[in-house]
Amino acid sequence: MPSAPVTPPQSRRRRSSKNKRPLLKALLFIVILILIAAIGYAAYLYFKIDSALDHAGASDAAPVTNPVNANPVTVLLLGVDTRPKSASLNTDVIMVASLNPQRKTASVVSIPRDTLVKLSGYSQGKANSYYAAFLHNDKKTADAKTKTLFGKYLNVTIDYVARIDFKGFEEVVDELGGLTLDVDMNMCYTDKQDGTAIRLTKGTHLLSGSETLDFVRYRKGNCQNAADSNDIERNERQQHVIGEMIGKLKSFDGLLKLGAVIEAAGKNVETDIPSSQIKSFIRTYMGIDRDKINYVHLEGEWHSPYIIVRPDELKTAQAALQKQLK
Repeated sequence: MPSAPVTPPQSRRRRSSKNKRPLLKALLFIVILILIAAIGYAAYLYFKIDSALDHAGASDAAPVTNPVNANPVTVLLLGVDTRPKSASLNTDVIMVASLNPQRKTASVVSIPRDTLVKLSGYSQGKANSYYAAFLHNDKKTADAKTKTLFGKYLNVTIDYVARIDFKGFEEVVDELGGLTLDVDMNMCYTDKQDGTAIRLTKGTHLLSGSETLDFVRYRKGNCQNAADSNDIERNERQQHVIGEMIGKLKSFDGLLKLGAVIEAAGKNVETDIPSSQIKSFIRTYMGIDRDKINYVHLEGEWHSPYIIVRPDELKTAQAALQKQLK
């Protein structure tokens, strides 16, 4: 019986090479598609950032003398109550953050809204009342005066201010897909006058934007089995929420949602940071590690209607901010 013809080695190699070519072409095509998608998504994000900055950032008319990617910077963060039924314009959230671009570190000080502020040249009052008062007197100078006041209180120069209202906060959290938070107590409070209706139970839950806002605003309960809280605990919750938002933004899912988050923030955040510097902020601090952020809780004693911050606590907060500026 005649034996089967033997395929020459060179012929086998050519056939094997031919068999691999479609696979290599397919892999190359997939890689090209991924690159195109990545470039397209980066361009989409850049467009979103530019569009958002048109709404949020200040104009770049004046030259920037201290670029944020090379110099430490201090920012005042205000959460303003702009609900139509209350229209108080009080700042329920007051935070001062100092950031260092070389070390990629930051210190964030939360000031309880009922903190008694006593400074030379100012009438004493609650910390959350000053922005509304400045705004009532002169809208054009309200931001500058608020920065100066809290800068004197914390013994730092505040470079910029950023304000977000309740609606904007809710939208940003919703665009992130909500936040998984540890609710530390049963929270139940109803106020028909301003429309507040807080209903949260103790435990770990995925909270929507409105529920997260309820979580950070909660101070007292008026329902059965509801616990009472205070400004100190509220500040801790606010910082907990910021940490979770940073963590989620750095996740793969968060990066995919970054464009929508930036768009929501751009519609609802007002700031005097020049537009070009906001881009620099994003590039410089987007990757900051959560453990590189030092949260400082100002504490004090309750003497109705104020929280009296202890001098040693205030000095600790001032030192934490000043450390980032060196």
